[in-house]
This record gives sequence, structure tokens and C-alpha cells, in this order.
Amino acid sequence: MNKFIRYIIKVSAIFTFGILFFMISYILIKGIPNLNPSLFQINYNTENVSLFPAMITTIILILLSLIIVTPIGVFTSIYLIEYAKKNSKLVELIRIATETLSGIPSIVYGLFGMLFFVIRLQFQYSLIAGVLTAAIMVLPLIIRSTEEALLSVDNSLREASFSLGAGKLSTIFKIVLPVAMPGILSGIILSIGRIIGETAALLYTLGTATKIPNGLFSSGRTLSIHMYLLSTEGIHINEAYATAVVLLIVVLIINGLSTYLSNKLTKGGSHD
Repeated sequence: MNKFIRYIIKVSAIFTFGILFFMISYILIKGIPNLNPSLFQINYNTENVSLFPAMITTIILILLSLIIVTPIGVFTSIYLIEYAKKNSKLVELIRIATETLSGIPSIVYGLFGMLFFVIRLQFQYSLIAGVLTAAIMVLPLIIRSTEEALLSVDNSLREASFSLGAGKLSTIFKIVLPVAMPGILSGIILSIGRIIGETAALLYTLGTATKIPNGLFSSGRTLSIHMYLLSTEGIHINEAYATAVVLLIVVLIINGLSTYLSNKLTKGGSHD
């Protein structure tokens, strides 16, 4: 029986890797031949179908979203784990809200963003509407990952800090957070991945403008929206494959960077 289970586990792992390998290979084979300098020109037009404005917009969107959501998510998790009473009604309410938000489809976030930010607050299709919608969308992910990271910190470290006369706040920022940082960083990286791959929510809030936004109230498009629009038009399928290659490279770079930083922080923490 044990041998059969191990066999099933191996087959499942090989099958999963095979699917990933097939997808990546297919995208690279279809996309790499279509990569050319015109795709990276600063200004978009119908001839070059440049993805450069979309790439810059994607980077701006990620940075602004993380600037807003990371402090909120991390401080919420610190309150839940370090300060709040375990059986508190407020804690239970926050957890229910977090779980509910994490289960909402992205199209619902897009509809909310359009109705509230675009129409109600009259932001129109703009960078700020897309940023706020993306921030709300990834907030549960950062809260949950930060909670898990804080819970993984051994209580003996906290007790040792308190016994040496350190206060609660000092213990959290000098002892707990540095140890939990790899887990927190993993949550942030997952959030970046979700923002990069999001289409529906941003299509209804950020818009589809082909230029680089010149302000918070200017419209734009991310790489995923750019790829979606090119593929649905049916005219620039080759360029859509090329955009998919760029998206894949960006995701691989982010994953590699997160692994490197996590290992670096883990080694640094164990060394200290």
C-alpha cells in the first residue's frame, strides 16, 4: 500500500511538472520568434503594437498598490497575532472579512471598482482606480501570509526579549518581524504575481489606453490586458505570444528574486 501511494505521488509530481514544462515550452516556441525591437518602442501605434507602455504601467501599478496595501496588511496581522485577544469578536470579524475577500472572484472586484471608484468617486478609467482595486484584491493574501509568518516565530524568542527588558513594540520590530520577514516577503511576491496576471478587475478600472499614464487619473493598460486585447482582436496573435513571453520572463525573475531574498534573510536571521 505504501509503495502504491509513493508511486501515485511520483506520477502526480511528474504530471504536474510535465504540464508546466509543456506550457512554458509552447509559449517560448510561439513567442520568441516574434520578439523584435519594435515591440519595445516608447510610443504605441497600430504598426509596432509596442508593449513598452504596458510594461511601464504594470510596474507603476505594482509599486503603488504595494505601497498602499503592504503596511495595512502587515499591521493588521501584527494586531491580530500580537495584540488582539484570541476570542475577541473583532478578531473573528476581521478573519471572516479576510476569508470572504480572498474567495471573491476578480470580476466582482472589477465591478466594485468600476461602480465605486470609476463612477461614484468619478475617478474615471484611471491608474488610481486600478491601484485601489488591486490593493483591495491582494489585501487578504498579504494578511494571511503575514499571519502565518508571525505564528511561525517561536514564542521563546518573544519571552527572551521580554525577560531582557524589551517592550512589546521593540520586540515586534527588532525580534519578531526580522524572523518572519521571509514569510512576509513570500506573501508580497504572491501579491505581485496576482496583480501581474490580473485582467478582469483592471479592465473595468484601469482602462485600455495604449500610452504610459502621465498621472494618477490617466488611463493605461497592463501587460496582461495588452495581451488579452491583442489576442481577442485576432489581428496581432504573434505579438500576443511575444507579450506572453515577456510576462513569463517577468514572473520568473520575480520568483527567482523572492527565492534569493528569502534565502538571504533566512541565513541572515540564523546567523544573527
